Amino acid sequence: MSTRGDRGSVPVEMTLITPLLIMLTVLAVAMWRLAGARIDVEDAAHQAARAASLTRSPGEAGKAGRETAADALTAAGTSCPRPVTTVNTGSFRPGGQVVVTVSCEVSLADLSAVPLPGHQTITADFTAPLDTYVSDRS
Repeated sequence: MSTRGDRGSVPVEMTLITPLLIMLTVLAVAMWRLAGARIDVEDAAHQAARAASLTRSPGEAGKAGRETAADALTAAGTSCPRPVTTVNTGSFRPGGQVVVTVSCEVSLADLSAVPLPGHQTITADFTAPLDTYVSDRS
């Protein structure tokens, strides 16, 4: 049972709540995008470190790491126009390790309903051990 004073209150409430719901939806999309990109960047770093650890020289490791990271990000469909991959081969010797760092700039500019930064940089690194019993490793 409603009284005369309640007439028209639902449209007013919806007018006030709708922008908040839209902002929450856009924020959820942004968090989803960032979480997905973080997973993809971590996976790319893992794959790149593994590929680099299977090579025989620091030069080959750097090339394999960069190519594998780029391929992994492309295969995952991550919108990362200019990924940056660093392969640290300072401990590249039998029993040593190789460290790969992958950085990706994720755009949030198209989510304009919420004041978010234009982009967010996501970085992941992974360390892969080098086999102790490999011959011909420089």
